[in-house]
Amino acid sequence: MRVPPDSFLHLRFGYPHSSSTMAAIGNRGTVTEAAGFSPEADVGKLREAMKGAGMYHSQRALNEAAIIEVIAHRTIAQRQRIKEAYKQAVGKDLADDLSSELSGNFRSVVLGLLMLAPVYDAYELRSAIKGAGTEEACLIDILASRSNAEIRTITAFYKKEYEKSLEDAVCGDTSGMFQRVLVSLLTAGRDESDKVDEAQAVLDAKEIYEAGEARWGTDEVKFLTVLCVRNRNHLMRVFEEYQKISGRDIEDSIKREMSGCLEDVFLAIVKCLRSKPAFFAERLYKSMKGLGTTDSILIRIMVARAEIDMLDIKAQFLKMYGKTLYSFIKGDTSGDYRKILLELCGGE
Repeated sequence: MRVPPDSFLHLRFGYPHSSSTMAAIGNRGTVTEAAGFSPEADVGKLREAMKGAGMYHSQRALNEAAIIEVIAHRTIAQRQRIKEAYKQAVGKDLADDLSSELSGNFRSVVLGLLMLAPVYDAYELRSAIKGAGTEEACLIDILASRSNAEIRTITAFYKKEYEKSLEDAVCGDTSGMFQRVLVSLLTAGRDESDKVDEAQAVLDAKEIYEAGEARWGTDEVKFLTVLCVRNRNHLMRVFEEYQKISGRDIEDSIKREMSGCLEDVFLAIVKCLRSKPAFFAERLYKSMKGLGTTDSILIRIMVARAEIDMLDIKAQFLKMYGKTLYSFIKGDTSGDYRKILLELCGGE
């Protein structure tokens, strides 16, 4: 796994760098700033943890607990400082060294945590598109839940790092109406004001109804135009109106009218508008319930949301499923992978 560099983001987007604040990127995360933070001390701990691993494996095993202790308890901004101090002290890249020492899902989590948020999103999108078959869930999870500014940063980084526009990559790998919804989301043009146009909301609800429930066949473009363009407050009104006109929830209609990836992406958009924590709680639940675990989804959400809204996701999880996220992860994973996810989950 080649870890993408993220130095250019400091220049272009003012992402936290050595001189700036070390704050977390959200205020509802389980991962918060470590007090008395010293990148040099952390580098010492990591070097100690890796010493004797690799070519001297017979002498001493890798100390995974020490790696978890450092990586899972620092903010993304603090981890950037650690990466810098490591490079200075050792003349090597921390992510490369960890990548060669770790394996499996544990390695994926650790390397994901070392990346800046938009770098991780771009990396995940690239992996979802590049493999055999596309992991549509990844495209949907990221593009339906990020703000305009976040999507613009992801697309800029993607272009810089992978020398191809994200839109071209998505278009080369998807088709039909699903592709058109993703392309619309990639324009990062959603109205982000909070004003509600009452007359327009009633009209939008009526037009969606007439494009779906009220006719034979579905005019999906109408759904796209309303769901991908209007602001959140306005759409909440549209959904209320829709309920009055059709006697159904907008989600129910989407399930009746659409199928496959198109249904998934429209549902994700609606759910993210209603409540991102509830959306992610449901994604986590479905990634673990039943036979086998969809590790890619579990890892992506735990890594991406740990510093933003994991506290709210945990609360929603408990409310929706009557069990703690912690207990679900504990019952569904094992080894160091389980240990680091439980640290990111932040207790029961």
